[in-house]
Amino acid sequence: MEDSRIGAAESHNKRPERVVASKDALALIAELRAQYGEILFSQSSGCCDGSVPLCCEMHDFHVGDCDVLLGIVGGAPFYMHKTQYAYTKHAQLILDIAKGNGNEFSLEYGTGVHFVFELRLFSEAELAALGADSR
Repeated sequence: MEDSRIGAAESHNKRPERVVASKDALALIAELRAQYGEILFSQSSGCCDGSVPLCCEMHDFHVGDCDVLLGIVGGAPFYMHKTQYAYTKHAQLILDIAKGNGNEFSLEYGTGVHFVFELRLFSEAELAALGADSR
């Protein structure tokens, strides 16, 4: 499998990004930004679709004290609820797309694809570069 992720740490001396995106995901993000303007991602810890990244218009989502900013992908902030972050802080979130309609509350609904993610465990060197909050 070819590694087409954008933003992965290129050396162990560089602080790795907590969230990266595939080229396909970045292309969809660009399309959605062109259509809707400023957008963001939310990875909730709710019971319904809690493992699905939701793409929202910036003004439709209230960022609260329980939301952790993981990073920026394609110009869009990516937030995760702090309880879910506690379980994933040792891993890099890789945003991608898959065929089929996903959650109807996410902006990509109806495009024939939906956002998905996988996790890649950070190496010991990457964890060290991230600091104490990653352990």
